[in-house]
Order: sequence, then structure tokens, then C-alpha cells
Amino acid sequence: MELDARKPIPVTAAVLAGGRSRRMGSDKTLLTVDGEPLVLRVVQKVREVCVSAVVVTNRPELLADVALPADVPVVKDTVAYQGPLGGLVTALECAPDEWVLAVAADMPALEPEVIRALWDVRGEGQVVIPVGEMGPEPLLALYHRSCLPTAKAALDSGRRRIVAILPSLRVVSVPVEALRAVDPELHSLVNVNTPDELMDSKLSKVDAERDAASVRLSVIEVGTRRTRGMPSESPVTVVLNDVEIATVQGTPSDLEDMAAGFLVSEGLLVERDALKSISVDGKRGMVYVSSAEDVPEDFRFRERYITSGCGKGVTFASVGHAAGVEPVRSDISSSSESLYDMMGQMARSAVGYRETGGMHSCALGRDGHVVLVREDIGRHNAVDKVLGRAWLDRISTVDSVLLATGRISYEMVVKAAKARIPIVVSRTAVTDLAAEIAAKVGITLVGYARGGKLVVYTHPERIRIEKEES
Repeated sequence: MELDARKPIPVTAAVLAGGRSRRMGSDKTLLTVDGEPLVLRVVQKVREVCVSAVVVTNRPELLADVALPADVPVVKDTVAYQGPLGGLVTALECAPDEWVLAVAADMPALEPEVIRALWDVRGEGQVVIPVGEMGPEPLLALYHRSCLPTAKAALDSGRRRIVAILPSLRVVSVPVEALRAVDPELHSLVNVNTPDELMDSKLSKVDAERDAASVRLSVIEVGTRRTRGMPSESPVTVVLNDVEIATVQGTPSDLEDMAAGFLVSEGLLVERDALKSISVDGKRGMVYVSSAEDVPEDFRFRERYITSGCGKGVTFASVGHAAGVEPVRSDISSSSESLYDMMGQMARSAVGYRETGGMHSCALGRDGHVVLVREDIGRHNAVDKVLGRAWLDRISTVDSVLLATGRISYEMVVKAAKARIPIVVSRTAVTDLAAEIAAKVGITLVGYARGGKLVVYTHPERIRIEKEES
């Protein structure tokens, strides 16, 4: 028998506020929308329909000044920083009701009737979850207390994503399109992960949001009246086997390539046949990689190095690690004319640069022909995208040429060495440390390849000068 729609449903709403907010840059649950902290706004929304509520967080002290209702307790995660799955386990353990609604604390436009719609179709399921084009929405879903043993077992095995438990449970999947009956624009599914998304959430009208977006994304060049777009930038988090590896700033395109290239360059992916899957959650800026290769047990203790690149490049390889890279041995050579021509091929394929004027390009060349081109706001990301796509498609990088529009720094040389690429060419400068490492690892490093000129810094024997350079 269904309850009167005006009465609360017997569900404990667990507002999960335990994230580290790396992509926002500060604790997003305390940022305000319409004068209210995000976490308070979500608590008020869920209390409209759920009989009880609880806030689960790793840092209860940060919520001390938030005027939460007196009957909404703040519970500390049983085990800190174990992701959404850890928060769900804590909620299932402490909830007074048999059903728990897991909801993220960064969903300012949550429509309470969506929760009731999920409740009404629960049937004999243990989980009731919306499913869209990008997959399940685990942070706006219902979980029965009987899910607890499965969730704890998954957490004990090192997994931190809620979706990891779904195959072992009775799941009622609700197409997100079915929720439009109570939330026509599906605003309930919108998370606030970045400052831009927070800005958008503060706009009260859809038309105003569209107008603001058009202003941000279109520039008129004075004198020409030609419209020019702006390069897109957002945080992207790479997760390998449910372990968060790194968050970088990048252009949200070709993210499978970037994740694969980054992980291969860092030595976390080695055997192509061991790769199981790569899934991209563009909405949340997440890339999930599954591999038969284990993440090293000492990974979380490794020191991260912030590189000199734009877009906050990250690497786990220090300058000292370059000493352990096997030297590149190759008899390949290339003419200066061939290098100029391949730089031109790359430029002609750089659609993002032509449209925005603010993108780096990287390409893989072989036998005078460019076989792959990728673009990104970050030099390192563009390299990762090219090397990642080559690895995914099993394209050999041995005896090839890596071309780039941006400055070549030491870690980019290390990436090339690990891919066994003997020649690296840039349209602009190379750093002194990059040249020093290139000399040691056997890479021919070329800079300022433009205007019919180039500068060869290391191992010049691989470059044939077919006509006099002026």
C-alpha cells in the first residue's frame, strides 16, 4: 500500500559531504547558493520528503557553523576518505530506517519529488537508481539496509565506487527520462564540481544561464568582427581500479586517450592486453580505468610533482627518475624538410587552435606523415593524448617523431623516452633540463622548428639538412 503523497517516506536521507573538493579548490559544501551553504540547501530539500536525514562527512568540525536542523546529526565517516562507498557504508550502519537515500551534498537544484518517484518503483529491489546515457547515478539513489554486507566487502577489497556493488544486488534501474515527469529539465542530477558550475547554479533563470554561457564562450575580435571561441578547461580526475590517481586541468575531449597516456607514462599501465575498460563520466569530469594490473601498494605514498606546464601538469617522476630510463637506440633519421612538412600537417589538423587560438597541439609522425594529432590547453595533456591513443590502438611509437607546438620540458622528454621515440620536435623552446635529459637518454631534441629554421640541441646525427638553413 502506497503512502499518502503528502507524508514523508520512511527513508533516511544520507547527505554525503565527505569529498575533498579538489576540482573546486575549497570545500564546496560550504559555498553558498542564494545565501545558503550547499549542504544546508540539500538537507532542506531531502527533508521535504524523507522522514529523517543525516550528514556524513570526514570533517565534522567544518560544519560547526552551519545552521543544520537540530534533528539532523552529523556523522563522521567510519573510515576516512574512502569515497562515496565509504560514506554509504557509514550511512547504512547508522540509519534508523531500512532504506537510505544516498545524495551528494553538491546538488543545489534537487527536486524532492524525484526521490518520491524512485521510492514508488522500489518493488523487491535492494537498490533503486536513475540510469542515463553516462550510466548509473549512484549519488541520487535508494539503498536497502541489506546492501550493507556487500558494500562493506567491496570497501574492504579496496574499491571506493558505489557502482562496484551493483552487480551483486537486486537493482531497479529508472531511466532518467522517466524522471522528467517531476523534473522536466533534470536539474536534480546536476552536481557542482567547479567554480563555473557553481556560478551557473546561482543563475535563477534558464534564459539567463544561456545568455551568460554565450557571453563566456564567444569573443568578437575588434576590427574583424569575426567570432572566436574560447578554449575549454575543466578538472579531470583519473581513477585506476577504484584508486584515485590524479586530478589535472585539461580540455574535456579525448579523455580516454589522456587517461591512458598518463597512466602508461607513469608506469601504472604496461600490458595493453591487461586493460579491461575505460569509461568517461564527462558530467563529473571523471575517467575510470579498469585493468588486470594492480595499482602498486606504495602508490599513495609516492610524491607528486607539479610540472612547469599550463593546466597544472602532474607527474610522479622526479628528475632523478630519468636516470633509470633506458636509453633510446634508433638508426632512424629525418630530413629538415620532412620535419617542417610534418609540423605543417599538424598545424592544418589543429582545429581547436584555429577556433580558439589557445590550444597546444601534439602529433605522432612516421615516415614523413602525421598519423595522430591531439589538442589540449596543457602541453603535457596533449602529449598524453597522443601517446594514449597510440597505445590503445596498438600503434607503434618506436622510430617515430613526436611533434609539439609548446615548450618541451624534462617530463615530456621522459614520456617520449618511455615510448621509445627517438626524435622530439617543438615549434618553440626547449628547457635546459629537457636538453640535458634528452642527451642522456638518446633523444634528438629539436626546437624552434618554424620559418624554415630549426635548432638541434642533442644527438644531431639523426637530422639531415637537405638545404642550407638561413
